[in-house]
Amino acid sequence: MSLTALIDVGAGNLHSAQKAFERMAREGDAGTILVTDRPEDIRRADRIVLPGDGAFPACRRALADLPGLEEALREAVEREAKPLLGICVGMQLLADEGEEYEGAPGLGWIGGRITRIRPADPALKVPHMGWNDLVIEHPHPVLEGIETGDHAYFVHSYQFAVSDTGQRLASCDYGGAVSAVVGAGTVVGSQFHPEKSQATGLRLIANFLRWRP
Repeated sequence: MSLTALIDVGAGNLHSAQKAFERMAREGDAGTILVTDRPEDIRRADRIVLPGDGAFPACRRALADLPGLEEALREAVEREAKPLLGICVGMQLLADEGEEYEGAPGLGWIGGRITRIRPADPALKVPHMGWNDLVIEHPHPVLEGIETGDHAYFVHSYQFAVSDTGQRLASCDYGGAVSAVVGAGTVVGSQFHPEKSQATGLRLIANFLRWRP
């Protein structure tokens, strides 16, 4: 039976995400969801979800402080090519570097930097918080059934500025294009919270759980 590891780095409440993934796993007969911070669980998992809330440097430190976890993650992604989904700050950790506060290196799986949102329209406030429409830029299995105009729920002050726009799978308009979904190889990331994004988010979760890259 397929096992999806939902990583708990102690950065945010995972309850709603866990429930959403468990629901879609049941509905799609997609195996078991396990919330864990143990490297051995990452190694035996078939796919991995990396959530994160709060500040980039704090999430990066929390990941690094769990003994053996980053090594297990790198082995799973870089050697074994297991599918991984980053959510919110978990998506941002996929970048090369984050600029928030003192700055910190990312995991380097999708080229780019995490920069502060600076809308061209001064009336738009930061953080970018609430519902926004998606713009699908490149087709991808995790976006199957999701179309331009479908809406998702965002809460963030920093954005993923990708090095290669071909790896920005979807965006939203917030005084300029803001990355909503990024992807490269077996790694994808969602800036919006799928567990809070109703039908759009549940569709993305279901797609990820059956994705076989």
